[in-house]
Amino acid sequence: MSTANHQNPEHLNVITPAKIDWQTDDTGNMVPVSGEFGDVYFSHADGLAETRHVFLEHNQLPERLAHLAPKQCFTIAELGFGTGLNLLATWQLWRQLRETNPQLATARLHFITTEKFPIPLADLTQILALWGERAPELMAFIEPLLAAYPPLIAGCHRLSFSYDNLTVDMWLGDAAQSLSKLALDHFNQHTPYIDAWFLDGFAPSCNSTLWADSIFAQMQRLSRPDTTAATYSCAGIVKRGLREHGFQIKKVRGFGRKREMLTAIMTNTESSDLANDNKSCNNKSHEAKQETTDSTFDNTVVIGAGVSGLLTAWSLANRGITVTLLDKSAPLAGASGNPRALLAPKMTPIHHVDEHLHTIGYLYSGRLYRDLNQTAVQLNTAPVLELTGALDLLIKTNIGTEQIADYPDEMATTLSHEQAQVTSGLKEQDLSENLYLPQSGLVNPQALKDIILTHPLIHFQQLEVTKINETEQQVRIEGIDGNRNPVTMTADNIVICAAFESHQLDERVFDCRKIRGQLSWFTPTVEQLAKLPKIPLKYSGYCTPFTAQADDGQLNDVIECSPQFLLGASFIRNDTDTDIREEEHQISRDKLVTAIPELASVVPTNISGWQGRAGIRTQTPDYHPIVGQLIDSERVWVMSAMGAKGYAIAPLCAEALVDMMLGSFTPLSTAMLARLSPNRTRLQTPLT
Repeated sequence: MSTANHQNPEHLNVITPAKIDWQTDDTGNMVPVSGEFGDVYFSHADGLAETRHVFLEHNQLPERLAHLAPKQCFTIAELGFGTGLNLLATWQLWRQLRETNPQLATARLHFITTEKFPIPLADLTQILALWGERAPELMAFIEPLLAAYPPLIAGCHRLSFSYDNLTVDMWLGDAAQSLSKLALDHFNQHTPYIDAWFLDGFAPSCNSTLWADSIFAQMQRLSRPDTTAATYSCAGIVKRGLREHGFQIKKVRGFGRKREMLTAIMTNTESSDLANDNKSCNNKSHEAKQETTDSTFDNTVVIGAGVSGLLTAWSLANRGITVTLLDKSAPLAGASGNPRALLAPKMTPIHHVDEHLHTIGYLYSGRLYRDLNQTAVQLNTAPVLELTGALDLLIKTNIGTEQIADYPDEMATTLSHEQAQVTSGLKEQDLSENLYLPQSGLVNPQALKDIILTHPLIHFQQLEVTKINETEQQVRIEGIDGNRNPVTMTADNIVICAAFESHQLDERVFDCRKIRGQLSWFTPTVEQLAKLPKIPLKYSGYCTPFTAQADDGQLNDVIECSPQFLLGASFIRNDTDTDIREEEHQISRDKLVTAIPELASVVPTNISGWQGRAGIRTQTPDYHPIVGQLIDSERVWVMSAMGAKGYAIAPLCAEALVDMMLGSFTPLSTAMLARLSPNRTRLQTPLT
């Protein structure tokens, strides 16, 4: 990471990684200490036992979690992720409870954590290896946490462990700012809140910012009566902060040599008098949340089975909701059904990154697809994501190599000219200015679709929807099936994911710009393949080699199990025809050889044998997608207008949409949700 912009990371939004010092404790063990604050990350005696005593027992988590109702979500917020020990202990408890309480099969745990100085992965791996030795029972949780640990980029990183019904949102940056971005108003009847707080910042004497009034004010905003909090600290600043912001506090016995610690509960009144320790945890507010969730979300219809519809169905099904996925023809029949999609971020200067949907969406998508690769191995199918890396030649971009230097190298870096030549396979191009994306790769839409449709709660049905009618109790859908028979069905909610046709289904959905894009591909000879680029390249378009898998022929005209070379895409406004055109093959070839002249003698000039696929991209005037609830509606939602970035941003947008539907905290800020709203100001004026 560059040091030039390190002077003022608060201003520039550059995350400063924690500096780890190792010290020997009283028993001769090496323990990590914060270089910034001079405080230990966990107890010299037994950090895991302290975590269980302070945060789990004194938020009554064993009892409260064991008594969750089906589909109920319990939300914990932590100040100070540190080494992740609190998360690991909570995760272990949650798994134990789910194994012994069958009613928790569909209950969910949402763990929201903040960290301004996150520990670099190499240091965290070393620290957690110690815990793997001291507490071998944690290894089952340490390994997936390290595998999902994000690059140290500001903003919210969602880590999904759906096999345990656990969602972790890691907000990197100033804690008060991060908490202020958590959205409460989802414009429907479901308002999220925090059930329990882990106040685990370094001691107030070392780091006062995590105990400031701005933090306690956010705690008050995000809590409800009966929200609990626990902390090892009994400092006056902590007691006053909690009392003045609606919490009733109580001193209880501390851990080990610490005489006392604090517990707190949000009360209905402004009174801060001490009261009895509420061990039974009045669950009225939790029951109210459960009633709204259960009564209105048994089944949802998703209209449109492109990438938006598939990922929305996936997010809903992973929360225990039965989904009927409809499409007038077949899954991936539209613009999402290309042979491959390049997963690469549209980079932005780093001071914008925490509110940059493409970056955070790209990072989430990469984690999801890598997880699904494990499922693909179990199913013996093609991988969803082939990690190739990608090289951006910086021909069409808003970022230069100096700004790239601010990013962690594992996300984006600049290769030397020689490295870039070796990596790309190009020999004559000037590659001194480049952006290398190590975690980029090729998404196989067919493989993604196949895995999603194996989910037991997702049912695909061919239906051309002709009418949607919302009542107070349900939504009624009318349509025509593949045999031209009329069909009527009802749902608790519907999500419209029909791209540019969404407006035809409901006029409240903005009538977007329609942009035809044709991808082209051909089967290279052995000689051509040796001279073509080895990895995906971005210029004013993109190109990539790929090997067609056994099932690719279901969606596209490719020679299965054979090398292919893909390039494109064309960009034709206000054209909704999807015929394959030779002139657009030519446009894509011209664009490629103009950007990379040495390929003029390699890419065939005879394009008559090329294959292609045309789809219609859907784009809003402000280039942001449309995600949220339609105005004057309780049960109709929309997720559309992903443009050309559906495989990068649809997974995270789907998570945010389903969170809004179910009354959970989203991984997107209040400001970002406003920018995505179907009812935003930019969408009030029709396109001319």
